[in-house]
Amino acid sequence: MFACLRPDIQAMQAYQVVHSSPDQIKLDAMENPYRLPLDLQEALGQRLGALALNRYPDGRINDLRHALATYAQMPEGFDVMLGNGSDELISLLALACAVQPHAANGFKKRCVLSPVPGFVMYAISAQLQGLDFVGVPLTNDFELDQAAMLAAIAHHQPAITYLAYPNNPTANLWDDAAIEAVVTAMAAQGGWVVIDEAYVPFASKSYIDRLALHRHVLLLRTLSKFGLAGARLGYLLGDQALIAQLNKVRPPYNVSVLNCEATLFALEHRAVFEAQAIEITSQRAMVLASLSRLPQVHPFPSQANMILVRMPDANRTFDSLVRCGVLVKNVSKMHPLLANCLRLTVGTASENTLMLAALEASL
Repeated sequence: MFACLRPDIQAMQAYQVVHSSPDQIKLDAMENPYRLPLDLQEALGQRLGALALNRYPDGRINDLRHALATYAQMPEGFDVMLGNGSDELISLLALACAVQPHAANGFKKRCVLSPVPGFVMYAISAQLQGLDFVGVPLTNDFELDQAAMLAAIAHHQPAITYLAYPNNPTANLWDDAAIEAVVTAMAAQGGWVVIDEAYVPFASKSYIDRLALHRHVLLLRTLSKFGLAGARLGYLLGDQALIAQLNKVRPPYNVSVLNCEATLFALEHRAVFEAQAIEITSQRAMVLASLSRLPQVHPFPSQANMILVRMPDANRTFDSLVRCGVLVKNVSKMHPLLANCLRLTVGTASENTLMLAALEASL
């Protein structure tokens, strides 16, 4: 039955999907916990109900591209590529990578490089496209190891280096000088740098102001953390000529009319989502302060809508939280640097209060 299935796929572990949790406080997937107000729910429903679902997406997709360019304050000479979530764009970037001539054996596979621990889809997408993945460990305090990154770039000559800004699951922004050193090193050997800003609604900084300085840098974003995780809309900002080439590997009609119209509606009502982001960052500060007062708990600084926490026994604490009806993410086995760490999504005020009470009881 599996004879036609690639051996490397059979050996891989599937991406750990988010499980249904109807009776639990769901703080495991970095989702915006707020729904639209009722009046906007009704308005959006009417708008989606009027769509011609019997037709393929049309020029309305270009309206969305222009709206996202304006929203992101995209510089002149750059363009937008749309994806069915940022996950699809990560896969398409791997698909577009070239092989590199190699004197010894004719061709050498290009690789994808990223700091680890980081977003697992960088490695998975590379492996699925037959590319090697090189993970460069962060420092013990989750900073970029600049020397190790530059050495890995020089040795492996990656086609793509991913820098999540902020990083998942560590939730921190890396040092600007270290980022620029990586960007410069990648320019010298002809590769791309992808700055993944999935959590930009909650961060104090963005790379958008520096994007125009580097034509080999691509800025990856998603509307999932903005508040549209169910709509699946990601977008990539890059040099016009490069985006034109990358668009050749994008499937036709990869963004549905429903995704498109829901995103346009959200951008038209961006003030509602921006107010939600402000509330989430306020709750983040409250949760961080509360965690710092708990004995034997070490929360790490956060620039995202999640908080990484280290404790004496993450597995036992995770199980105790589940029994209390609170679902968080146990990342303690993802990487040695994450030993005994849980990742907590910042929820509503009531959700955070219940989570903190359950966490304190579990300790």
